[in-house]
This record gives sequence, structure tokens and C-alpha cells, in this order.
Amino acid sequence: MNIKDNSFVRIFSSLFRVKREERTLALVMLLVLTALNALVVCKYYDVFTPLNAHYWHLFIGTFHVSGFDPITYSVVSDWTAGYNVYRHPLLAFYMYVPYLINQALIWLTGINCAVFIVSAIQTFSAFYSSLFIYRIFREVVGVSRTDATLLTFFYFGFAFVMLSAMVPDHFIISMMLLLLALYVSGKLIQKRRRLTIWQSVLYFFLTAGTSLNNGLKIYLSELFVNGWRIFRPKFLFLAILLPAALTWGAARLSYDHIVWPRDVAAKAARAKAKAIKQKKQQEQKARKAHEDSLRIASFTEAQMDSLRRDSVERDSVAKAKPKPVRRRKNGKPIANGEFIGWTDITTSRSESIVENLFGESIQLHEDYLLGDVLKSRPMIVHYRHAFNYIIEAIIAMLFVAGVWCGRRSRFLWLCMSYFALDMVLHIGLGFGINEVYIMSAHWIYVVPIAIAYLMRSRLRRRWSLVLKAIMAVVAVYLWVWNVALIVQYLYF
Repeated sequence: MNIKDNSFVRIFSSLFRVKREERTLALVMLLVLTALNALVVCKYYDVFTPLNAHYWHLFIGTFHVSGFDPITYSVVSDWTAGYNVYRHPLLAFYMYVPYLINQALIWLTGINCAVFIVSAIQTFSAFYSSLFIYRIFREVVGVSRTDATLLTFFYFGFAFVMLSAMVPDHFIISMMLLLLALYVSGKLIQKRRRLTIWQSVLYFFLTAGTSLNNGLKIYLSELFVNGWRIFRPKFLFLAILLPAALTWGAARLSYDHIVWPRDVAAKAARAKAKAIKQKKQQEQKARKAHEDSLRIASFTEAQMDSLRRDSVERDSVAKAKPKPVRRRKNGKPIANGEFIGWTDITTSRSESIVENLFGESIQLHEDYLLGDVLKSRPMIVHYRHAFNYIIEAIIAMLFVAGVWCGRRSRFLWLCMSYFALDMVLHIGLGFGINEVYIMSAHWIYVVPIAIAYLMRSRLRRRWSLVLKAIMAVVAVYLWVWNVALIVQYLYF
């Protein structure tokens, strides 16, 4: 990327043009990502392509892959601010053009093409995520072309990176934007240049508009790239305070003028439907009571005794029947409130880190495979085999060793600041800790980036070859293990 040229068109072109040395990787990743998305499209084609008057209930009630929400299908099918506007303030508006494209395709084909459009968005985002992280390995960290390719395939072998590239949620879009921000930040750090105000504003709107908390990571990029200059009045107001205020204002306007009126109308409709249902139930109950009284009046004394005995037996059986065990879905929050109510201070952090953060995020569990913790999956699931924990330990040790090898890199500490922000939110405060693996795409890229510093370090040739062999074996294992379980869940 030519940092000296500030032409928006030229910068955009240089970022999204596939370079000569990337063509083989790009072709392979495109084929693989298309195949992964085809698995989801084929699974739900018959259910999701017919036209429907109630898309939200169709998608939410039918699509079940871990805790991912198919809200994008609904928004692209019948546009509204379907996402939580305080967590995803501009995402619905980003999906308005795909919605219009879908309307044109519905007119042409007579079927709902949301599954194809969203799949195209997912494939595009995952494809450029692979190129951006390859460029980080190659151009920012400085590993060889072979090592960068190996690390890219290793990264996309992670379970919830792979799944994020397939399912109709926002995570792969966020990952692409975060990797883009990191790549640009890394190049600017190398060239000792600064993020301009327009670049900062653009990255913030795209990233925070998709997922609000990720907008904080753009502030971290500004701090690491520009230093304390970000607190100069002009930059502070135009690049930090104004975009934040506009994004929050957009969220409030969306809630006040789209979400609130819609929710009020829906609540009124539900209340009306409930009243009608209750009236019908009361009428049926009265009619049945009348019929029962006529029938009982014709009973003999012996029949009445038999009826009383049956009633007593039913009551005793009902009392003896054990109540179903309710699974705990989340822990106790710090306090009740709009945002603070999402926290969790009681769930075991150590178990969650082992089984979910560095477990399920990278290797799927066989038990409760891709189950939703809000439905049937327990918060903590253990692996059946010891080798799963061995693989997890190897990856964790390589990660720690990589952080040590890159400890003097300003860019690595920028990546670690992204990671630290998510760990404070998820592990510290407990936001989403009951399904922390769902958010993997927001932070897990730091693992292969750190390992890249280990591969770049001055290891003896023998140890360098051993490291590459370990990485290759682990990468192949992750692809085989996770793809096999995903296919098993979808089709068997």
C-alpha cells in the first residue's frame, strides 16, 4: 500500500487489489470459503427461499448453529433495524443496499435470495480477512511467504473463525474491518506516519457501526500510531468525539423512530392476540364444563366412585413426578440495568478459559455439538479426549512464546491491546462469558500474529523446521476436526 498517496481511490484500490504473490492463496481461500458457505446454503435452501410474510420468526425459529443469530437474513429479506441498535448502531443501514438487491432478485426469480446475498457478503468478508491477515504476517511482521501462508490456513482452521465465515451474523464483517485497521496501522507504524482524521473517522464509522465496542479498538490504533497527538483539540474533536457522538445519536434515532414504534405495535398486537386466545379458551372451558356436567349427571354411583379414584391417582402421580432440572444459562450480574445486566461475576473463569475461550473457539466439542447455551448446551462442556487438551496447550504455549519474542514490537502491543480490551469485557466483567467463543472473530487473530513473531525469531534451522512441522500438523488437524464436526452437525 502506498502510504504517501492520500488519494482515497488509490488507497482503496491498493487495499483490495489481489497482489501477484497472493493469487494462489486467494484462489484456494476463495474456493474453500465458497464451499463452506455452500454447506449452509444447501442446508437451508428449501426452508428459506420461499416467500414468507413473517421472515423474522422463520429465520430465528429455524436457524440453529451454536449461538449465532440469523438476523441478517431477516434484515436483507424485509428491512428494518433488526439488530440491537445500541450494540450494532449502523449495521442495519449497511444492509439496506443488499436488501434492495434482494428485492430486485425476488422480482426476477420469485424466490427470496437472502441466503445467497448474505453468503456472498460472508465470503467477501472472509476472503479479504484472509488477505489482510496474510499481509500482516508478510509485510508487517515480516515472515516468509511460506510461513505467512501456513499461518493463514492455521488461523482459518480455528472453529469459530471458520463458522463466522459461514453463518449469517456480523462477526466475519467485524473481523475483516479489524484486520484492515490493524494492517493499515502496522504499515503506518513501519513508515512512521500518522492516521489522518478522515481515515480515523472512516474506520470508526465502519467498525463501531458494525459492533459498537470495536470502535474502541480504532481509538487504540490512533493512540499507537499517532501517539499523544490524538489529544490535540482538532483531532480529539473531529476524529474521536464527533464520530462517537454521531454514532450514538444514530443509535438513539434508530431506537426512537424505528425500534420503539415497532415494539409498541408488536406488543399491542400480541396483547390483542392474547385477549382473543383467552376469550376462546374461556368459551371452550365453559362449553366443556357444561358438557361434563351433563355427562356426570347421567353417571351411576359406581361410575362416580371410579371417577374419584382416577382423579386421586392422577394427583398423586403429578405430585411424585420430579420437576425438570433447569440448566443455568448465565451467572449473576454485577447489577441490573440496560448494559450492566449483561455482566457475570459468578461463572468460573478458569473453566471458561480452558473449555470455551481457548477451547471451543479453536476446537469444537463433540458433546452438545454447536448447541446454543440459551437452549440446551451447558456453559461448560469438557472434551472426551486428552489430545484435544494437548492441542490446546500447544497453541497456548506457542502464543505465549510468540508474545515474548515480539515483546519489543509496537505493532504486537497494538494487537495485544485489542485482545486485552476483549478480555476485560468478556473474562473480567463477564459480558457474554456464557458463550464467549461466539465473539472469537473479534480477538483471536492475535494468536497467529503472536506466533508469527516466534516463527520470525532467530531460531536454529532445526528448531525452525520443527516449529513449522508442528504448525502444519496442528493446522491440518484443526481443518479435519472442525470441518468433520460441522458437516456432521448440518447433515447427519
